Amino acid sequence: MDDRYPADVLAGDWRASRRRVVPRIAATHDLVVEVAADGFCGAVVGVASGLVELEDRGGRRRLFPLGPGFLIDGADVVLDPPVRATEQAPRRTASGSYAAPESRARVARASRILVEGKHDAELVEKVWGDDLRAEGVVVEFLQGVDLLESALRAEPPSAERRYGVLVDHLVPGSKESRIADAIARGPHGAHVLIVGHPHVDVWQCVTPRAMGIAAWPAVPRGVDIKVGTCRALGWPSETPADLARAWQRILGRVSSYRDLDPALLGRVEELIDFVTA
Repeated sequence: MDDRYPADVLAGDWRASRRRVVPRIAATHDLVVEVAADGFCGAVVGVASGLVELEDRGGRRRLFPLGPGFLIDGADVVLDPPVRATEQAPRRTASGSYAAPESRARVARASRILVEGKHDAELVEKVWGDDLRAEGVVVEFLQGVDLLESALRAEPPSAERRYGVLVDHLVPGSKESRIADAIARGPHGAHVLIVGHPHVDVWQCVTPRAMGIAAWPAVPRGVDIKVGTCRALGWPSETPADLARAWQRILGRVSSYRDLDPALLGRVEELIDFVTA
C-alpha cells in the first residue's frame, strides 16, 4: 500500500510559516514614521544612544527607543540606527550641502565675509563652517556696521578682493540700511555686497521652534535687546558673563540650517556665492 505520509509532518519548525518577517529600516534623516503605540507621526531629526527623535508637522519633538513598534504607510517596521557615512555615501554639512572630500587645507582667499559681531561669526561658523573652509573663505567681525566704512578704507576691496557683509536689522529706514545704501553708491560699491536679515539681533535668527518657545519676546525700545530677551525668558542678565552664557545656550540649540530663519539662510548663501565667484 502507498505511504500517504512519506515524511513526518511535524518535523522541523512547523510554526515558521505563520511568522511574519518585519522589515528593518535605517532611521535616516527625514524618514517619516508613525509610532504604533500612540499614533505620533513625525520625521526623523536625530538618532543617538539607542533613541530616535521624531518631529511632527507642528514642530513637536519626542524621543522613542529604536527597534520595533513603528509603522511606515501602515506597515510594521523595525527602526535600526543609520549606517555610518562612507565614501560611497557622502555626508551632508550642517548647511545641507554635500561635504567635500577630505583634502589638504586650502589657502584663504583674499575675499572675505564680514559680520557685525562675535555671535554672528559663531553662528555662521557652526552652520557653514565646513563649506567656508572648503572654499577658503574667512569670516571676520566688525563690532558694528558703523565701522564698515573705515574697514573698507583701511583695506579697499577690488575685483580680486571682494567683501560680502552680513548686517543685522537691514530693513527700510533703519540706520543699517542707510549705511548700506551709502556704501553701495560709494567708490567701493562695485566689489562689496551688503545683505541682512530683519531681526534686531542675530539671536532671533534661531527659530523659536529650535528654542522650544512660542516666539522671541518683544523687547521695548531703549532696552538692550540681549538683556531684554534674557529677562523675558527668565535667564540671568546682570553681567556680560550672563549674556555670554545665554548665547551659548542659544547656539547649543542649533544643529543645522533647519534651526535658522530662512531670512538668514538665503543671505549667507548669497554672500558665499559672491565672494567665491
